[in-house]
Amino acid sequence: MSGSCDVVVVGGGQAGLAAGYYLRRARLDHVILDAQPQPGGAWRHGWDSLRLFSPAEYSPLPGWGMPRQESEEFPTAGHVVDYLQAYEQRYELRVHRPVRAREVRRAGDRLTVDTDAGTWSARYVISATGTWECPYVPDIPGREQFAGRQLHTVHYTSPEEFRGQRVVIVGGGNSAAQILAEVSRVAEATWVTLHPARLMPDDVDGRVLFGVATRKAAGAAGGGVSELGDIVMVPSVREARDCGVLHPRPMFVRLTERGVRWADGTEEPCDAVIWCTGFRPNLTHLAPLLPGWRQGKAVVEGTRSVDEDRLYLLGYGDWTGAASATLVGAGRTAKATVADIASRLRGLP
Repeated sequence: MSGSCDVVVVGGGQAGLAAGYYLRRARLDHVILDAQPQPGGAWRHGWDSLRLFSPAEYSPLPGWGMPRQESEEFPTAGHVVDYLQAYEQRYELRVHRPVRAREVRRAGDRLTVDTDAGTWSARYVISATGTWECPYVPDIPGREQFAGRQLHTVHYTSPEEFRGQRVVIVGGGNSAAQILAEVSRVAEATWVTLHPARLMPDDVDGRVLFGVATRKAAGAAGGGVSELGDIVMVPSVREARDCGVLHPRPMFVRLTERGVRWADGTEEPCDAVIWCTGFRPNLTHLAPLLPGWRQGKAVVEGTRSVDEDRLYLLGYGDWTGAASATLVGAGRTAKATVADIASRLRGLP
């Protein structure tokens, strides 16, 4: 599976599909390479109870809104997967899978994308590989010494596997709060954060965040989503708060063989530690182009790489566009990216 085209999109999740939509509309010759064996991107790997923060109509990809199911106000991860699969089919997007990009490198006036299924040559490359495959766990002393179980958000599925255990949940974001809310129903759960937890007001959900992100993307004055807080008070998290569960402790200083040690020297035994400590951009395939990729970010102007101006990065977080790691935000940044590529291609011989 090899070829030559105007644009190669690496990644077939929500950002890659949004790029494909605009590339198709611009009539640019392109291909989407997705490492996953099936559609759905990272949404296929979320925990069992994972849902969107807002109704379906507030989380569209360009051109076609997510259909709403009467039985659910906030769509499940499975519903999002079904939507992404239907979206591919609706717009006949050219997705090849499973194809994993190994390396993108310069080749004269083009870029070459080496994969495990062949080599592609392109004038431009859009990298939309996301972050799910690069979970981050802080280098806390004693991690190798701890005899209990350690897992990251990517490995968590449901609270039942922790029933009756003592569990420490680390992280100050939405994943930590939601996992804490359900694990605390069946286990003795301790919540640990590096910084004080910032809970959003109860009346702020994805609908409000959608409006804030939209105004920010349009260049309006005022703060962004982050100024509202870090944790959306979805029903399960509100219930946990009302039950007195949302009281985080400051970060422990080390893990011991049987638990955690606090700054005052006291120790608390536990059976498991769940690291809800976020992700890093999956940029390994861009190593020949980006000298700073090991630090987790690339320098961009908009979504175009400063180090290689034929490379664009979509969907990795706010540094690649306001709310670009969300469904609706991916569409906005993809539109601007493809418009830039199209205008540059028109200037080529």
